[in-house]
Amino acid sequence: MIALGCDHGGYGLMQEVIRHLEDRGLEYKNYGCYSEESVDYPVYAKAAANAVASGECEKGILICGTGIGISIAANKVPGIRAALCHDCFSAEATRQHNDANMLAMGARVIGPGLALKIVDIFLDTPFSNDERHIRRIGMIE
Repeated sequence: MIALGCDHGGYGLMQEVIRHLEDRGLEYKNYGCYSEESVDYPVYAKAAANAVASGECEKGILICGTGIGISIAANKVPGIRAALCHDCFSAEATRQHNDANMLAMGARVIGPGLALKIVDIFLDTPFSNDERHIRRIGMIE
């Protein structure tokens, strides 16, 4: 199960992500927002992050205008490692090295074509389980 959260700036791109997840047959839970009406991104970031931290959802995807604010808010939840990614290499590396459990993107920064590639890489790349990465994640926690 994938937790989804966005604000009004990320709403349009999140609709693209939802269609993509459905095409892939992946289950998700949408924690909002539900329109382009102005909202406060921390509400939705924290709702999705709490679902991931509790184990209700395995991973999460967050989208706001830049991806910055929503990732900062999510990272305040203990156990969350939200990574802001606007390229494929970063999405792959953060899964392999950081075992990031939430992906954040900025709808005003990247288009849907690249965003969906990043989503796929993030969801499909396993954690390396290398001792050095496990040690470093422990130091973060």
